[in-house]
Amino acid sequence: MKVTRATFDEVMVPNYNPAGMVPVRGEGSRVWDQDGAEYIDFAGGIAVNVLGHCHPELVKALTEQGNKLWHLSNVFTNEPALRLASKLTSATFADKVYFANSGAEANEAALKLARRWALDKHGEDKNQIIAFNKGFHGRTFFTVTVGGQAAYSDGFGPKPGAVDHCDYNDLEAFEKLISDNTCAVMMEPLQGEGGIISPDADFVKGVRELCDKHNALLIFDEVQSGVGRTGHLYAYMGLGVTPDILTTAKSLGGGFPIGAMLTTTDIAAHLKPGTHGSTYGGNPLACAVAEKAFDIVNDPAVLEGVLQKEALFRELLADINNKYHVFSEIRGKGMLLGCALNDDYQGRARDFLVASADEKLMCLVAGMNVIRFAPSLIIPEEDIREGMARFERAVATVASAK
Repeated sequence: MKVTRATFDEVMVPNYNPAGMVPVRGEGSRVWDQDGAEYIDFAGGIAVNVLGHCHPELVKALTEQGNKLWHLSNVFTNEPALRLASKLTSATFADKVYFANSGAEANEAALKLARRWALDKHGEDKNQIIAFNKGFHGRTFFTVTVGGQAAYSDGFGPKPGAVDHCDYNDLEAFEKLISDNTCAVMMEPLQGEGGIISPDADFVKGVRELCDKHNALLIFDEVQSGVGRTGHLYAYMGLGVTPDILTTAKSLGGGFPIGAMLTTTDIAAHLKPGTHGSTYGGNPLACAVAEKAFDIVNDPAVLEGVLQKEALFRELLADINNKYHVFSEIRGKGMLLGCALNDDYQGRARDFLVASADEKLMCLVAGMNVIRFAPSLIIPEEDIREGMARFERAVATVASAK
């Protein structure tokens, strides 16, 4: 059966508007479309392909597990899930792991756990959840309500209640909002969809202290910032603050769908048998691939390499900006970077994305004013330089059309 981009419009629900080209093959940080055109991938499937496309060790892990066991219900456990959970707890603050299929599902589990913990320990009045404007936590109705972008949650009827928001990095506003009725605070330790916004050190520490003061749980959504993307295994490790619950997905599976919620033994005890579940969560295929990806990323040489690649990205982006004067700043950390557009180019991030695609470069946006890069953590220097050459041509095109 011959399929093209036009097939999408014929058979798919129109909630996406994909590019005109259709990728068919990937290797490392390069992708080829149906016509054989080659692209450099600075998007990484939105911070998912942590080791690029078709990494041979991940292909091997998938193939080996595919010849053993694909799926079991959670009436049974399985070896890959237990190995991966053991590695996650050994490498982090956590004692216990819950597996899901996506970041949204991991966040849904975290929010349900927080509410159940508060109900069990403190009663029904302790139910407020605080999150931050421009945050993003998934597309389920609970997580999209907690996410601080009304455009994603409006238009679907009454929203889950007792969810409040304030501005990220505004500790004074947060302090006014939190109380003894707060059960949990959910935040990204580096806002992704909201514009690649890094937290102020005092803000993160202040949030932790106020959570402790009011006996509220601190949930870190590390779906986008986790698994090496910031040069730390998880971003919290570079902030000097430890959450009570952490969620992880995207890079965790290196491209295979998997999510996880990590927490302590005492908190985890409140999800007793029957309180929450997932048909596919923790399936052997996903866990086998994720275990191999985790082993490769959780290596000091790989994590240090992320920071070296960040330095090269920043150097090349500065060179481009010195010529074309389009960015106000380069934000983010590691291989999660955002080019914030200056006043002359407000609202035009998509123009840069389209021009980049025309130059055979895959990148992302984070809102209307930020171009986002989230490539493989092991992208070769030659691919960075070639991708940046293509990006410079795209910038020149947009700048000349101003």
